[in-house]
Amino acid sequence: MMMKNQTSFTWFILLGLTEDETLKIPLFVLFFMVYIITLLGNIGIITLIIKSPRLHTPMYFLLSSLSFVDLFYSTIITPNMLANFLSTLHVITFLGCVTQLFFFVALASTDALLLGVMAYDRYNAICNPLHYPVIMTRKVCVSLVAAACTVGSVNSLVNTGFIFRLKFCSDNLISHFYCDIPPLLKISCSDTTLNEVVLFTVAGCVEVGSLLSVLISYAYIIFAIIKIKSSAGRRKAFSTCASHFVCVTMFYVPVLFMYLRPSSVYARDQDKVASLFYTVITPMLNPIIYSLRNKEVKRALSTFPQKRCNV
Repeated sequence: MMMKNQTSFTWFILLGLTEDETLKIPLFVLFFMVYIITLLGNIGIITLIIKSPRLHTPMYFLLSSLSFVDLFYSTIITPNMLANFLSTLHVITFLGCVTQLFFFVALASTDALLLGVMAYDRYNAICNPLHYPVIMTRKVCVSLVAAACTVGSVNSLVNTGFIFRLKFCSDNLISHFYCDIPPLLKISCSDTTLNEVVLFTVAGCVEVGSLLSVLISYAYIIFAIIKIKSSAGRRKAFSTCASHFVCVTMFYVPVLFMYLRPSSVYARDQDKVASLFYTVITPMLNPIIYSLRNKEVKRALSTFPQKRCNV
């Protein structure tokens, strides 16, 4: 990938999720179905929230924003992975690799920040119920989503920009199913210390900052729920947070495993599995979890066909 005198390669080879030929077709079928479910689930959630007046609240506005990001987030990764299953060697140009990396990091960072914003929303709904309509106005929600997108894009721009300083002298085999920062640092013949510092500092601030927002919000939420005297009230308060907490856990555990560590401990197979969770599986499960565990969504879903018939 030749950027003037910086490197000798103009392309990379993505080795994919597996190099076992006997597994490629079954995995293609499996993840093709996963991708279709992801598209239908997230588009369905967005459509349902737009069409159902009862869901025109801050919580569901943020959920529709998360589904919108998940929709594109998955599309950046999964089609490329599916193509890899059907080819012997999947070649990606340097420009294509950097473009995929930029959008992946931007959308993943935005996803993480939106989870933090959603935790803040639940904190206000449970801990400050009387002031909730004043705090979480439409303008505030739009501003928070816009801020998440902006910070995510800046984080991506910084980390992607630092990839251009690297040299790739003798190895253009990326042992991954998409272009990501750790595997690129692993095959570079440059000193990657600065890249690791930038990744740990900038991306770490975004991810850890968002995670702290989630943890602090849920600490207050738990204390508030404990103070509720009726068991029915506690169950109702807990049910409004359970879906979000499950989604947060599925996203953050593999992300922290992947990025908040030096490249010297990069483990190929473990990292592929971890990446699979937050790039492919989580965008599929988010709308399912919110639908199955949320009474308002199920109620809106049950009346949605009737409303369409009456139009």
